[in-house]
Amino acid sequence: MNYPDILLHIDGQWRPALAGSTLPVVNPANGEVIGQLAKADQADLDAALAAAERGFQTWRRTPAFERYKTLRKAAVLLRERAEGIARLMTLEQGKPLAEARAETLGAADTIDWLAEEGRRSYGRIIPARAAGVEQKVIREPVGPVAAFTPWNFPINQVVRKLTAALATGCSIIVKAPEETPASPAELVRAFVDAGVPNGVIGLVYGDPGQISSYLIPHPVIRKVTFTGSTGVGKQLAALAGQHMKRVTMELGGHAPALVFADADLDEAAKLLVASKFRNAGQVCISPTRMLVERSVYEAFAERFVAHAKTLKVGDGLAEGTQMGPLANDRRAPALRKLIEDAKSKGATELLASDVPKGPGYFFGPTVLGNMTPDMAAMNEEPFGPLALLMPFDTLEQALAEANRLPYGLASYAFTTSTRTAQALSDGIEAGMLTINHMGLGLPEVPFGGVQDSGYGSEGGTEAIEAYLNTKLVTQRG
Repeated sequence: MNYPDILLHIDGQWRPALAGSTLPVVNPANGEVIGQLAKADQADLDAALAAAERGFQTWRRTPAFERYKTLRKAAVLLRERAEGIARLMTLEQGKPLAEARAETLGAADTIDWLAEEGRRSYGRIIPARAAGVEQKVIREPVGPVAAFTPWNFPINQVVRKLTAALATGCSIIVKAPEETPASPAELVRAFVDAGVPNGVIGLVYGDPGQISSYLIPHPVIRKVTFTGSTGVGKQLAALAGQHMKRVTMELGGHAPALVFADADLDEAAKLLVASKFRNAGQVCISPTRMLVERSVYEAFAERFVAHAKTLKVGDGLAEGTQMGPLANDRRAPALRKLIEDAKSKGATELLASDVPKGPGYFFGPTVLGNMTPDMAAMNEEPFGPLALLMPFDTLEQALAEANRLPYGLASYAFTTSTRTAQALSDGIEAGMLTINHMGLGLPEVPFGGVQDSGYGSEGGTEAIEAYLNTKLVTQRG
């Protein structure tokens, strides 16, 4: 599959922007322009909003079971097309083909799960206090949704929002990432080809600030969902709040990984390296602050570095590549600045970045040891292949450091002590904690954070709640 020029999808039609504006799409493995992307302006957004309003009236009246069947068909189509879509994702985003394939197939699982949840969004009858009175609770779709998604998981971040909206009877306009537009376009194509009516799904690209500032306050939009940085998320949440729009925010993190002396150090190192350097570390739930009990700090560091050294960095389409390039040219300078700051304050470079020669936005796995809380990297989300190791002496110290930052998205721990595990379960301030394995991000479990990492969930039974209104109807016969 060659990389195509990417069009907008508005009112059932794939089309260029009305003004003809485009943006280039770049392959991060070599810096070359591989395609052009239609750039929406206000006229395109007005068309998408009008279509979403009409589409909502059609889709909300479609029986839940019929919506379910359409969504399940979309999942089938996505699985059938997974290989070609994965290649497009690797070309535009850089991640290894195996990761792109897993993301695409995982999205089909998410569609299946949320389709099932959508046909079970039950109301209830409440026993009345007086004879002849009926009290019933009805769940209704909130209305047209505006969704804003990032480039690090071009399909995964769209599919959660898109499917939750459709499963509950909402229409949706997706502002997908300009850096990685082809794979989310193919996701939308699967839904369209499965039979989702015209107007129910809009897909636009363009200037993120202009699009968000126009869509969020617009009276057609009833719900806003965003995945991205904490700084941008706060701005969009504030804008939505001015207009009383319901909001889901999945924002940044700086995940701690607590490794205790009684843990299986080999297993912990292997799992944490795989998770840390997945997608070149460009993952909001990436374990970054490795907090290691001092008595096993050196032993763990040796194992962690040994596993990290084995990772093969290169073009995501090349055979055997385990870590691809960064998605753009902005991250490498930011990572180097964090590394130099840490080293100037006493950090030890246990593994330095080793990148392939030639073009591309490559940055190899990097490990810093003897970190302290005053270092910038321990406070700012690196969002790249930079792992930080810091020793601790007591459980209380570990919890204090884990909870020190205002983030609260993912957290990790390795211990064989049930008492320690319970203390972590009670004491970690985060939306998600996984102990002795990597158990996050599955369709059937909640996914979301607290504090500066946002609010709301995009997984589990909780995922559809934000797309439903609750209405009480009470009458006397």
